[in-house]
Amino acid sequence: MNPQEVQNVPTEDRLDQACAWIAALRSDAISPADRRAFAAWMAESAANRQAFDEMAELWGDLGALSHMPLDTLYPESVPSADYRTSSNSAPSKSQTRARATTSATDNAGWNLPQWLMGGSAVAACLGIALWIGNQWLQQTPVQQQMYATAVGETRTVALPDGSEVKLNTNSELIVNFSREERRTQLLRGEAYFDVARQTSRPFTVAAGSANIRVLGTQFNVERNPENTRVSVTGGTVAVSEARTARGLQPESVKLTRNQKVSVSNSGLSDVSRTSAEEALDWTQGQLVFDETPLEEALEELNRYLKVPAAAAPSVSDQTLSGTFELTDPESTLSAIATALDLEQDQSDPNLTLLSPKPN
Repeated sequence: MNPQEVQNVPTEDRLDQACAWIAALRSDAISPADRRAFAAWMAESAANRQAFDEMAELWGDLGALSHMPLDTLYPESVPSADYRTSSNSAPSKSQTRARATTSATDNAGWNLPQWLMGGSAVAACLGIALWIGNQWLQQTPVQQQMYATAVGETRTVALPDGSEVKLNTNSELIVNFSREERRTQLLRGEAYFDVARQTSRPFTVAAGSANIRVLGTQFNVERNPENTRVSVTGGTVAVSEARTARGLQPESVKLTRNQKVSVSNSGLSDVSRTSAEEALDWTQGQLVFDETPLEEALEELNRYLKVPAAAAPSVSDQTLSGTFELTDPESTLSAIATALDLEQDQSDPNLTLLSPKPN
């Protein structure tokens, strides 16, 4: 590693400085002089910029700061073209002394706690993030509730904002409401949301590989072991990946009435057509399949079966159409096997396997 590369590696001091800058930039008391000093610090070296990126990412992981491009987070702090041009030339000794004096004067205006400027950068950032979180919680009360259903049970829940959620069998939902947003998380199972419109307070659902965001609409969310399916029966719903490879933007799509999409670790499927009858069949005690792959149909039926069922690889892609009653799930499984001319192998007490009948 040459001396220049060593110089461009963020040191503990640089990380401490970056952490202090993040705290200053989040402060309501930051002045134009502070912003100019920050721009000068960022333009000073690539190591400074790297240190700021690393600390911004840490804060993002802690939920205190979204890791966004600098010009998006702080557009007024990016050096101007004139500044960048002038900074590319080597400064004279007098310019260096003037810059150091200005920087010291500007930094004095921060009035930041002295402990922030020393010690472990990670510990400092963690302390600030926790302080910000505590302040937010004190200023914005959060109403958290958990709702769950047992196997064979369905339930309708009225939420404080006027929204309504219908929970399917063996489902669990966490609801967190604050003045700024309405957050929910579907831990397992299936739920139909009829969301009251509040333009200033979005409604979000986290479900496995999917993040869903709406202002007010009707949609069904089905969380399965391998994917999450979202079907819209009214309004517009934004669906995006919950996670993606580092450095890549999550895929997203907007669904409208009678559209559905599936989200897995592999990304978003193609948007396809659906209907209210198909999306809400379970609320009527039925399962409605329209050219549905057997593997997908069994995923839905397994919510109701005491012993889960699976399809042999050779028949998993066979499609199924029809309406099946849920009052007796085991009889429904037998009806599906008969319709597709399949055999039920129950040699494993923990799994029923549908496979081709022997010739």
